[in-house]
Amino acid sequence: MNKRQVGDYYEKLACEYLRRSGACIIERDYRAFRGDIDIIARDGIYLCFIEVKYRKDNKYGAPEGAVTISKQRQICKLSKLYLYSRVKSIDVPIRYDVIAITDDENVPVIKWHKNAFDYVG
Repeated sequence: MNKRQVGDYYEKLACEYLRRSGACIIERDYRAFRGDIDIIARDGIYLCFIEVKYRKDNKYGAPEGAVTISKQRQICKLSKLYLYSRVKSIDVPIRYDVIAITDDENVPVIKWHKNAFDYVG
């Protein structure tokens, strides 16, 4: 599999995990300008903007560590655009989450980090 196919596979796994955990998937791969948000979901009262990160091992650190301040800024910028263009309101409780996926003997281990970071302007 190429890098895009691997990413798509793990994003699908993340969506399945979110559904089993009670979240409602609204959109996948929201793209605008030069960026994307992997998953937009509703979790209780929150509209969640979710970044999915996969690493086959922790050799280069945990996957959630790969959500850099630059990536956070990009997600925040796109979330604002999404709220204006799709929701037509910015008065919605939102949250920025990260789904971190690693392999443990070829079995995916999924961690959902709710409220992983605050708005970065």
